[in-house]
Amino acid sequence: MSEATLLTYDGRAPDEEGLREALTSTGNGYFCSRGAAEWEDADDRHYPGTYCHGGYNRETTIMGGRPVLNEDLVNLPNWLVLKLRIEGEDAVRLDNVEVLEYRHEYDARFAVVSRTLRFRDRGDRETTLRSRRFVSMAHVHQAAIEWTVTPENWSGRLEVVSALDGRVTNWGVARYSALEGRHLDPVSPRTFGPEVIALKVKTRQSDMFVAEAARTRMFGGTEQLSPERSLYQMEDYIQQVLAVDARAGETVRTEKIVAFYTSHDRAINEPLGNAGASAARYPDFATALASHEAAWEEVWRQCDVVVPGDDRVQQLLRLHISHILQVCSRHTVEQDAGVPARGLNGEAYRGHVFWDELYVYPFLNFRVPAITRGLLRYRYRRLGEARAAAAEQGLRGAMFPWQSGSDGTEETQVVHLNPLSGQWEPDLSHNQRHVNAAIFYNIWHYFQATGDLEFVRENGAEMMLEIARFWASIARFDPERERYVIDGVMGPDEFHEKYPDAPSAPGGVNNNAYTNVMVAWIAETAITVLGLLPDARRDALRRRLGLTDEELATWRAMSEKMFVPFHADGVISQFEGYEDLEELDWDAYREKYGNIQRLDRILRSEGDDPDRYKLAKQADTVMLFFLFPQEALQRLFAKLGYEFGPDTARRTIDYYDQRTSHGSTLSLVVHAAILAGLDPEQSWERFLVALESDVGDVQGGTTKEGIHLGVISGTLDLIQRSYAGTEIRGDVLHFQPRLRERLDGLTFPMRFRGTSIQVSLGDGQLTVVAETEGSSRPIRVGVGDEVVELCQGHRHTFALSPEPAASA
Repeated sequence: MSEATLLTYDGRAPDEEGLREALTSTGNGYFCSRGAAEWEDADDRHYPGTYCHGGYNRETTIMGGRPVLNEDLVNLPNWLVLKLRIEGEDAVRLDNVEVLEYRHEYDARFAVVSRTLRFRDRGDRETTLRSRRFVSMAHVHQAAIEWTVTPENWSGRLEVVSALDGRVTNWGVARYSALEGRHLDPVSPRTFGPEVIALKVKTRQSDMFVAEAARTRMFGGTEQLSPERSLYQMEDYIQQVLAVDARAGETVRTEKIVAFYTSHDRAINEPLGNAGASAARYPDFATALASHEAAWEEVWRQCDVVVPGDDRVQQLLRLHISHILQVCSRHTVEQDAGVPARGLNGEAYRGHVFWDELYVYPFLNFRVPAITRGLLRYRYRRLGEARAAAAEQGLRGAMFPWQSGSDGTEETQVVHLNPLSGQWEPDLSHNQRHVNAAIFYNIWHYFQATGDLEFVRENGAEMMLEIARFWASIARFDPERERYVIDGVMGPDEFHEKYPDAPSAPGGVNNNAYTNVMVAWIAETAITVLGLLPDARRDALRRRLGLTDEELATWRAMSEKMFVPFHADGVISQFEGYEDLEELDWDAYREKYGNIQRLDRILRSEGDDPDRYKLAKQADTVMLFFLFPQEALQRLFAKLGYEFGPDTARRTIDYYDQRTSHGSTLSLVVHAAILAGLDPEQSWERFLVALESDVGDVQGGTTKEGIHLGVISGTLDLIQRSYAGTEIRGDVLHFQPRLRERLDGLTFPMRFRGTSIQVSLGDGQLTVVAETEGSSRPIRVGVGDEVVELCQGHRHTFALSPEPAASA
């Protein structure tokens, strides 16, 4: 497995350093640090950021006399700092030595980042420095760095500077540079005996205390050395210098063992004291690394996906699994954490929680559902704020924000910078109310995968009913159509914020098809959810919410009479009036600009308006074919009284495929998924582009600002849902494998309603084995018309019919 998990960079590439740092981040689901070199300071190439779940702070920027409030995931004190000084000269950096050899390596299996640097300094001294570090998956507050320094042709004084630096700011995203980035105030440095230094800071507005402590030791072989130590400290910085006499050919090893705490942590007295005590008693690097690796081995048994026929696909899938679990692990369950769209290794989107969790949960639901459950509770804790947001708009129920952070208020910026024009433009994306549909969908599908009725009873049902109530409140009945309509929203597309020439406020378009069909499904499913509850709980919840029979009758009517716009030729229209927009000369724009993923920015920089054209940033209408199986959509449309013919999906998908710029990599996942049954080879091509999108930085500089957690997770869901054909029908877990030749030998674990299974595909067969570990109940699995019941320890092999040809 090891070779298939290594990401290796040989040689320096200064312009790619930010990308490499993001892709080689180390985290444990509580805190995460970018893969920056310990010896480099933050500059225009290097950015050693550290972030933790819930670490938000708000600051105000005065722009042209107008106060603009933004909440950010805060860049926390830099614990990585280790610097090497030889014979009292300046600390070694890549820019002040001759680099003889340089390798930057990342083992995704254990989320360990390592470097080998061999250099010649100004005194013609040649030295090899090797570093390894990790953030512990075994001990939530622990991180560790190991350096080995070998003088090759010299003997003399060797000094290592070990520091904790609280002088950091948020400036990792260039387009945010005009916004206030100072979020930390110093509290105090401190020492805990001769070996441990510590630092405590506080976020300026949210009053979160953060403490880090570091124990630094030096070794010669197996012997611990007694270096000379000197201390320097300021209110927001503390360092120790450890000095020894080194001999040519003899390696000096340095260990920096770190403890990270915040005032949000449980079972602590106060962060600084706990950090200092923990750092002092943590084991040595080798012992800590062994515990960390053992914890990761357990995770891989639950989460690995094996694709033996393609080494590159295998490598990137495992890289993606590693990154998901560094953001969302069992440690995350103990945090008040949502799913930040750009993970915990960058500052893009300001660390906010969007709808990207829609792409993340399917992988977690079938492997470590406890993580999904914890993340869904992030939404539940903010239900009161969502109710208040709806009430402020004169609506009922709960209206969750498009961008969420610390407390669930709307964090969407009111202006955003167009980097092509250099202009600040109004941002109307708060009208993306479909995030509420995504939350409802996530809760339902978590329940479908787990059967966790307790969560539905205690948390899920209340959220789902309040979301259904919101949609019933925002919808209105149109007597001329005799249907319910929804005005003034944005779909997932994002290029269409309003109608052409309409004023900026309030913005939005009418009857977004994706939104309206989702609302019809929500109205129907909410009634089903009520029926799942025990009588006493259902009655108590209805009384507490004031949910009346009249409201339920409205939901039933909405499930049958939501309006869905169609083009004259039967293609589902993205929104009412889309068919009347102008066509764009796509070839001309491709020829002029090359990359036209962000057509909105291009058009506005030319003084034009994307609202005028038939285009889309990303999948919108076709999201329906991504989220619902064909049979479910046919039933939904039939219930609404609309014709959904055998070619409706194909024609609608083709229409929008020609008009989508894929300005979000999520769009690649959606189109790969919906093409899996229509054009498998084209689907696979899209899958490969999505798979390479972060590691190849296909959007031209965005990955260095933070990984795209949605597309990373979506590639794994493609394997699971689209290519293995996983689908829950009632109480049966069905499989319909596709692209079987490419995926021959595919193997992965799943957990369905409490039972762990192993799924494997090969030789024209699909085998499902029910694991023997733990207690579990029988489950039903099926392929085609064959459905079997599997008990613990049993296996069944399904013979697969010849794979059908692609649909015309």
